[in-house]
Amino acid sequence: MDSVQVDAYLRRLGAEYPAEPTVEALRALHLRHLRTVPFENLSVHLGEEIVLEEQRLWDKVVGGGRGGFCYELNGLFGALLTALRYEVTLLAARVYGDGGRLGIPYDHMALLVRTADGGDWLADVGFGAHSHGPLAFAERGGQVDPGGTFRVVEAGPDPAGERGDLDVLRDGKLVYRVEPRPRVLDDFVSGAWWHSTSPRSHFLQSPVCSRLTEDGGRITLSGRRLTTTAADGVRQERELDTDADVLAAYRDHFAIHLDDVPSVPPVSRL
Repeated sequence: MDSVQVDAYLRRLGAEYPAEPTVEALRALHLRHLRTVPFENLSVHLGEEIVLEEQRLWDKVVGGGRGGFCYELNGLFGALLTALRYEVTLLAARVYGDGGRLGIPYDHMALLVRTADGGDWLADVGFGAHSHGPLAFAERGGQVDPGGTFRVVEAGPDPAGERGDLDVLRDGKLVYRVEPRPRVLDDFVSGAWWHSTSPRSHFLQSPVCSRLTEDGGRITLSGRRLTTTAADGVRQERELDTDADVLAAYRDHFAIHLDDVPSVPPVSRL
């Protein structure tokens, strides 16, 4: 990522160029990313190809003013942090589903970030509702965050896992299992394909677009349902009646300008 692209990315975030790659600067960038770049799966419902290449991700998120899901958002954020002189490692993770079952390999991407002032941090701007700031990677106690109380702990026995894997918990509930081994962007192509095509993928069930709000709450458009959750947990929901209302919601709440309303794609059951 060259200096022109970095400057444009920081303008997209409304963030200043950090003087040093410190943890405080990382926290500020992490929070601005969650507030300005939505977690969304709209490409799946608009028939757009998802390509895990840095330039294509920049074109979509920065040039096109869009969001994306984990591989896109964390992949591009990791490239930005690298350009800002952080040491960044891509990590694979598997998300816990119903009944405590782990998802597919390369189910999720997170970032291990080393700062100039010491310490390793688990950053994640691509999970939707999660921690507002990076988590201390080596800390095994509770980490209080506006998004909840998080813990990063040694994973329990699992024949599908490996020694050294870590579980991330939010308010005592398992969220995902991280494999602390370096990966590259190409490693996640199979996961992106599965989430974009499999009838078992929850991304195919409905278009979703969500971001953190300035007051620490969250706004989400799922299909035609617009949900606003305040920082204190109070929720307001309403159904949008027309296509024009849906397109206006994407524009007004997420700064995403679409010509057509995303639709649920037909899925092969083979």
